[in-house]
Amino acid sequence: MTGPLVVVGDALLDVDVVGSVTRVCPDAPAPVLDVRRERARPGGAGLAASLAAADGVPVVLVTALADDEAGRRLEALLRHRVRLVVGRAAGPTPVKTRLRCDGHSLARIDRGGHQGVRPSCTVPMLSALREAGAVLVADYGRGLVDDPALRALLTDLAARVPVVWDPHPRGGEPVPGVRLVTPNLAEARQFSGEEGGTELAVAERCAATLRRRWRARAVAVTMGERGALLDQGGPGPVAAPARRVSVSDPCGAGDRFAATAARWLREGSPTDEAVAAAVTAAGEYLAAGGVDSLDATADGRARPAPVDGMADAERLVAATRARGGVVVATGGCFDLLHAGHARTLAAARALGDCLVVCLNSDASVRRLKGASRPIIDQHDRAELLRALSSVDAVVVFDEDTPEAALARLRPDVWVKGGDYSADRLPEAELVRSWGGQAVVVPYHRGRSTTGLVRALSE
Repeated sequence: MTGPLVVVGDALLDVDVVGSVTRVCPDAPAPVLDVRRERARPGGAGLAASLAAADGVPVVLVTALADDEAGRRLEALLRHRVRLVVGRAAGPTPVKTRLRCDGHSLARIDRGGHQGVRPSCTVPMLSALREAGAVLVADYGRGLVDDPALRALLTDLAARVPVVWDPHPRGGEPVPGVRLVTPNLAEARQFSGEEGGTELAVAERCAATLRRRWRARAVAVTMGERGALLDQGGPGPVAAPARRVSVSDPCGAGDRFAATAARWLREGSPTDEAVAAAVTAAGEYLAAGGVDSLDATADGRARPAPVDGMADAERLVAATRARGGVVVATGGCFDLLHAGHARTLAAARALGDCLVVCLNSDASVRRLKGASRPIIDQHDRAELLRALSSVDAVVVFDEDTPEAALARLRPDVWVKGGDYSADRLPEAELVRSWGGQAVVVPYHRGRSTTGLVRALSE
């Protein structure tokens, strides 16, 4: 049986003070934040572990916490999410407090975490690591992963299980032999000294330099909206592009990336597939609202961010309407994407300024088409649709009809292709209820998924 994912590193306490700004301070040119609520969550290695646990992975967090009010608050938050193996830190707990308004940070206040006596690994902490099926080192520069006994054990483990190392400019170098190191581009530049050229060219040189210097099996340099560049020592790097998302707060995207890569490696995936999955997961995390999507129930247990695309689509719709644009939506199963689909989607997009596709989930397709369908699962169908230049967003719905999704999006135009008339469209009455219009675009006879399935079976 595969052991748990063990996350080791520095845990922080993140606090968001959320409110609204409607006026400026009378004695200084500063916004006045009227506070509505305050929310606390684990940060640093605690956030990485929480994100992995929200995916259903068995997670053990090995960390050091101070015996102060913030440390006790952090420990209480973590115990609802992961199995904790804790040592004691001598200094005050690092607390990062962000003042937030409308999804944006106005300022950040940092307290605690001043480096003094560095924490040491205890015997129970080291024992927990020996049980690992994979290890994620989330180094936040507070000194825990500099412990000599821990580094010796990680060196030994790297020869036997996947070790992913998320480095920090104030932390030590990764131990030799780790499966994957995940610096962002700014960190990679600082570590390697490489400069000059395009982002992609610099990332390629950084990854190659750092892989050799650190004696790592692979280095993936993350580049934000450009995805990641992976060097495994082969004839050339592997680029893992990211899909475009609207981002107001990138907090936690690096932790989401590293946690996903570690999870996939624990499950036996090749490194390039793990990195591609990590890029996708980071994009979905940001599209769902980033740390704002990490809802908690009464017991404080983290819940995974929704990945149905609705949050991304709603932001797109709001932005389109804000500039006076026309929102268009269409829907369907889109199983075995073909030329008829492409023509219908292009025609729909031409009717407005953005196009949202409402996509039947796998369960919905099975109810409509039978147990043998879909041929392609909903994640791959959504990915194929997003790759088309005519499609701006995809929303996956689980019901038999897209009416619930349409009621949230309220498009100006609802489009269907096929042998319908506009008045006979099932969703026409709903769309007209908010002043929208239902239209039909030309049907392309001879091009259908059913026809393709029949031809393939003959």
